[in-house]
Amino acid sequence: MKLATPRAFALTGALASALLAAPCAAQTQAQPPLPAIQINAGIHLITAEVAESAEQRATGLMYRTEMAPNAGMLFAFPAPYAHCFWMRNTVLPLSIAFIADDGTVVNIEDMAPQTTDSHCAAKPVRYALEMIKGWFAKRGIKPGMRLHGGPFTS
Repeated sequence: MKLATPRAFALTGALASALLAAPCAAQTQAQPPLPAIQINAGIHLITAEVAESAEQRATGLMYRTEMAPNAGMLFAFPAPYAHCFWMRNTVLPLSIAFIADDGTVVNIEDMAPQTTDSHCAAKPVRYALEMIKGWFAKRGIKPGMRLHGGPFTS
């Protein structure tokens, strides 16, 4: 998954550098799983790979063809911002929750595979959690609810 700037698809300098420096093979196939953490969404346990570097965030879940039912990817940014995502080269339909530092879900967006539609945080956040499309809705996870575990311990 590549990141988009709000209302535009221009890449930031750091992200563009990471993408240009990456070998072509990295841009055409899924990367090995990243280190994972456990997050609780109410009674639901999520195993989330953590994408922390610019390259990891730029690749995200691109080219993956399957995910376990309670698996996801947590994108961790160095600073709060109204981060945006698109689905170019991502073949799985996903839902994304934008999350504040304290674990509060700010907004949730459903994303169609292989599109460049921009999906943005409603306010500046440091975290975004991608799950299979509909995962949050099926479990009643809505904006205003809090996640726990990982970076969201209080």
